[in-house]
Amino acid sequence: MGNACSSNLGIPPAKGPNAVGCTDFMMDHTTQGSFFRLYYPCQETEKPEQPDWVPCVEYFNGLADFMKINRTLSERIFNYLFGSFKIPASVDAPFKSNAKCPVVIFSHGLGAFRTLYSAICAELASQGFIVASVEHRYFIRPSIFKVYFKLNLHFGLLFVYACFSFFPANSCPCQVKQRADECILALDRLTEINSGLTVQNVLQTQFDWTTLENSMDLCRIAAVGHSFGGATVIEALCKEVKFKCGIALDSWMFPLDDELFPRVKQPIFFINSEKFQWAGNISRMKKLDSAVIQRKMITIRGTVHQSFPDFTFLTGNWIGKLMKLKGEIDPEVAMDLCNKATLAFLQRHLGLQKNFNQWDPLIDGQDDNLIQGTNVTVLQSSI
Repeated sequence: MGNACSSNLGIPPAKGPNAVGCTDFMMDHTTQGSFFRLYYPCQETEKPEQPDWVPCVEYFNGLADFMKINRTLSERIFNYLFGSFKIPASVDAPFKSNAKCPVVIFSHGLGAFRTLYSAICAELASQGFIVASVEHRYFIRPSIFKVYFKLNLHFGLLFVYACFSFFPANSCPCQVKQRADECILALDRLTEINSGLTVQNVLQTQFDWTTLENSMDLCRIAAVGHSFGGATVIEALCKEVKFKCGIALDSWMFPLDDELFPRVKQPIFFINSEKFQWAGNISRMKKLDSAVIQRKMITIRGTVHQSFPDFTFLTGNWIGKLMKLKGEIDPEVAMDLCNKATLAFLQRHLGLQKNFNQWDPLIDGQDDNLIQGTNVTVLQSSI
């Protein structure tokens, strides 16, 4: 792939005590299969091989279709801007952990894919988690979405992505339910791997999956997601009680049915950007308020909706703000606050014996760069 626009740009390395490995898993090529990028604590290697941030050119085409721009032109632009970036993790490195790892299932936003949130996923892995970043299918019905399937034989992957000619309201509940099922399916695969069952990975990776036997603490499982992935988290909590808590990053609440809200019994932490949210969306978050189940919300000052994916680290200041990939805050400061608050919440509700509680004040917005709750005014009558 091409050269990045600046040698000073890149995804920051994880800060936890563990080196981070990553590998890909695909159950099969059918619509019933499961596809995810796994991040995990690994053995230190002297010269780790890092994976490309964008796995192959088909993803550039998918982004172009999603943004409704010319593929040929966009491929050159995307390749120039993002083509040489690497994920700060070691491909197929041997798994290593001194204790059983809690598990996180991560759900990406609309138009995204499994590798675009590596700063979050790698940080969690460096802190001792096993993280499955699910690649969601964009497939409902041909009458709703123009769906394109590409089989890249070199990588052995089935790439499924969508070009949205329109986005009718009645498609959203179907899509979010499907996404939640894909998160649960990924958890089912991890459960099988943990039990020592032989699982079929159609990808030709070098990772030894048998080393993950009995490696996961399946009593400590959480769901995390951004935007549409935030809605997916809430849907998944409702569908699967094995998820002990959820963290919704700048969640887009529109896809969720109102009848779902009283059925969600787990703690939820909303971490919002300052520029994306609006009264109607916040009012839907507040429908999850509970006197007996912890529901928290903070807002990170100076952030935009794209402050959570890796894009925010990979563009210069001018281009980043023009494309709304950067806010006014330093991206690393924003991501650090997000990750620390996430870790504190996970410790609290997964019962972890870690030191993440040092960041408990962040859960309540106690930092100059945080707002407790929201910066959006919501009329009581709209809740």
